[in-house]
Parts: sequence; structure tokens; C-alpha cells
Amino acid sequence: MSDDEDAAGGADDPSVAIVGGGITGLSTLHALDERGVDAVAFEATDEVGGVVQSRDVDGKLLEVGPQRLRLTDAIRAMVTDLDIADELITVDDDLPLFVYADGKLREVPRSLSAFRRTDLLSTRAKLRLLAEPLTDPIDPEETAQDAFVRKFGAETYTNLIAPLFGGTYGSDPAEMPARHALEPMMGLESRKGSLLRAALSRLVFSNEETPPAASFESGLQRLPEALAEAYADRLHRETPVTAIERAGAGSDAEWLVHTDDDTRRVDHVVVTTPAAETADLVEGVDAESAAALREFNYNPLVLVHLESAVRADGFGYQVRRTEPMRTLGVTWNTSLFDRDGVYTAFLGGMHDPEAIERDDETLGGTAAEEFERVMGVDAEVLHVERMPRAFPAWDDSWAACERVDLPEGITLATNYTGRMGLPSRVREARRLAGELSNALGE
Repeated sequence: MSDDEDAAGGADDPSVAIVGGGITGLSTLHALDERGVDAVAFEATDEVGGVVQSRDVDGKLLEVGPQRLRLTDAIRAMVTDLDIADELITVDDDLPLFVYADGKLREVPRSLSAFRRTDLLSTRAKLRLLAEPLTDPIDPEETAQDAFVRKFGAETYTNLIAPLFGGTYGSDPAEMPARHALEPMMGLESRKGSLLRAALSRLVFSNEETPPAASFESGLQRLPEALAEAYADRLHRETPVTAIERAGAGSDAEWLVHTDDDTRRVDHVVVTTPAAETADLVEGVDAESAAALREFNYNPLVLVHLESAVRADGFGYQVRRTEPMRTLGVTWNTSLFDRDGVYTAFLGGMHDPEAIERDDETLGGTAAEEFERVMGVDAEVLHVERMPRAFPAWDDSWAACERVDLPEGITLATNYTGRMGLPSRVREARRLAGELSNALGE
């Protein structure tokens, strides 16, 4: 046993160490506490939340990461536990979402009545879409674009699916293999028999309501901040983990989690950091897994926050990719959460990765000019935010995930092991906490 191993450990050491104080790490900490599992979390910076960040800029509340969440039962329960339910702002889900195409905002059909009235799809495209149950299941080896065109038709893909699906990930569906990008959709298709049947069962036959979109009075970062406050005695800020090391041999081996000032001996390590940082941490444990993690591509994104006097009710719009515009889409924060004239425009992604290298004046000018083209009213630039690794690209580089095979006792939990979005992160945290509770209780 080394000097480090001899010094590490003791009665006060937790069962689980969590690397990262983003929403996944903090939700895992909360879920483990609910199950009576002793855990500790380490965050390299002084600010919690990861990509979930809210800022005050010139008296305006801006989201510089996700713009909203879905208030699922799990998130509602967490909010209640944290005693911040009175700070919630929820949104009427009947508000429209649009796609900008051929010089006009056109409604996205999110109900049967909207499907009938929308001019985003021609009558022929609507009839073609109804034939989806007759198509073959998604082939894991085809691209997301090929799967969508084959199942729903070229017009529906171009006008509806590409702006929404591609815009959500900042990716080009033509570069996204189905086996990586459409795994949840393939599972849904298998269970329901077809994607159209799945959609109809939710829209027509299900009694379950779609969780409303929501935020907090002080912004989305209020949720991770409240978690950090609740577990302040188990969250170590400004404490980067420098290495993870196996302590002992065999399947029952413990793990040493090293920081600059301390070493903790734990039964299990949950790593929630981005792929490149994770690779550095596990290099000494499994070099092949570390090399595979370094191959993952992320899509960069630029957020340009605008202020405008225009008031339009809805979630916002995505831009059809055949339009001569750089903007991917715009969230109408002023409509959703009464954010005082604030709109968030998104640029970059796989279609325009060089956007992140442009200066603020150029990016702001592009966003404002294209906003005026769509909305008919000018806008002023409030803030420009760059996210070099905003989303997993889910392109061919993600085939490397098949080579990530870390030993038992280390679990990766982040947006490249599950899916993006706060509900998905919380859901994964709860699932993982349940598994760890069972395993550590044996």
C-alpha cells in the first residue's frame, strides 16, 4: 500500500465521489442523499451549474446556456424539496413554435388542429407523412437525414424536421448516424410500432399532459444554486479533481480521488465532466478509453442576446436551413418569461463552426440584421456568448464510444452518455442513484 493509500480513507470518507458541479452532478448528489448514500461532489470552479448559467447584463436577465426546462415530475419534486417552488415560472404549452421559411413565420404542428391548419407543409406532404407506418424501421447504419426523408418525405424533412431536430443539436442530420443520433427514437418506434403511432398516442389517446416549459424568477441557474446551497457541506467548490486511481485490485477495489489538497477513498466515482476533461482524469485507469473520449466531436454555438420592442407570443422560431441566413433559431424570452424585450439568437453549430471565431460586432450585426428580416422590427445587441462545446455532435466520431470501457466503479454521467436537456440529466441522475444505492447496499 502506498503512502497516499495509507493516508486516504477513514470513517468519514463517502461511498461515492462525484466529479463536476453541473446539473447532472448536483442532481446525482441529491438523489443519492434521498437514498441514504453518503456522497461528496467536487467542482473545479466557484460557479455551479455547468452549462446552466444565468446572468444580469445591464439590468436584463439573460440565459447563457439552456433557455428553459420541462417541469417533469422529477424536477417538480426536486424543486419542492429545495423549497423554491414559489420562484417557478411556467409557460402555457399551447403557445406556438414557428419555422421561418420562404419569408414567413410558419407554425409548427404540435397538435392535430395545428397540423390541419399549418402552411409549413403542403397537402401532399401531410398525406405523405401519414404513410410513415408503412415504411421500414430506422436502420442504425443510415444517417438521420436518410431515415427522416425515407419515413416522412423530403418536404417534411426540409421544412419541419431538419430545422427542429438539427437546430436542437446544432448538427446536420446528414452527418449524424442513426445509431448514435436516433437511439431513443428507434426504441420508441420498436415499442409503438411506428413513430406516427407514437405521436398520435401521445397527442390523442394519452391522458398525460406534456410537462410545461418553465424557468425561475432569477433564471435557470437558480436550480443548481439551490442544490449547491442544500448540500454545501458535501460540495467542494474551486477543488478540481486531479486524478482518479484504483486502490487495490479485484472487483471490490476502492478508488482514490485526488485533489491538490486531499485524497478521498470511495467505493464509486461518478464523472460528469466533458469528454476531454474526463479523458485526462481516466488516463491512468484506462488509456484506451481516454483516447476514445478525446475523439468525440462537439458542436460550437454562439448565443447573441438581443433587445427589441416587438412583442410576439410563442416559443420562438427555427430557421429552415435552405434559407440564406446564418441564424439557427431565436427564443422569445420576452414572451415566455416576461423577460423585458429579450430575445436569444443562436448561430454556429455544425453548419457554421467558424462562427465562434468571429468578433462580437460581426456576430451581433448578423443576429440583429436577420432578426429584423424575420420580425420586421430592429433590435439592439445586449450580449454575445460563445460555447465552444455546446452539444455532442453525434457524428461519426461518436463511434469511439464503443471503445470506452472503464472498469467497474467508475461511471460516466453526462450529455454524451444520455441526452441533453435538464429533464434528461435529472432522469439519468435518479437512475444512476438507484443503481448505486442497490449495489452499495449489497
